[in-house]
Amino acid sequence: MLKGIPAVLSPELLKTMMEMGHGDELVIADGNYFVGGHAPKVVRADGLGVSELLDAILEFFPLDTYVTHPVALMQVSPGDPVKTPIWDEYRAIIKKHNPTFTESDHIERFAFYERARKAYVTVTTGEKALYANIILKKGVVVES
Repeated sequence: MLKGIPAVLSPELLKTMMEMGHGDELVIADGNYFVGGHAPKVVRADGLGVSELLDAILEFFPLDTYVTHPVALMQVSPGDPVKTPIWDEYRAIIKKHNPTFTESDHIERFAFYERARKAYVTVTTGEKALYANIILKKGVVVES
């Protein structure tokens, strides 16, 4: 055990984030997301929600400042009446760690799956909210 590292970040997830380079993508998937055959690397975070994991990850994970949208969300399918209040939670968490963050990209469901297949890692969670999947593009660490 180490001091200052949130307990929701497993050793495997920390190692994976350290291995990632600039431009690599990390998917945090909700409990309904099927990763079988989709992701080259999967890290399980059973029992955790996306918001608590997102907050812990962004404590250490720089977002890419060289792209317009370093964060992508799965768009609600046309005609689906589901509400997505979790997106507001995401926005608040992201702004807490990245004050200049403006807006996430919203990607059609099947295009999201295609992009997620190419991600460096998919973190599976027990999140129950619908359309709670999120992609983070890693940036560079700038020492101040």
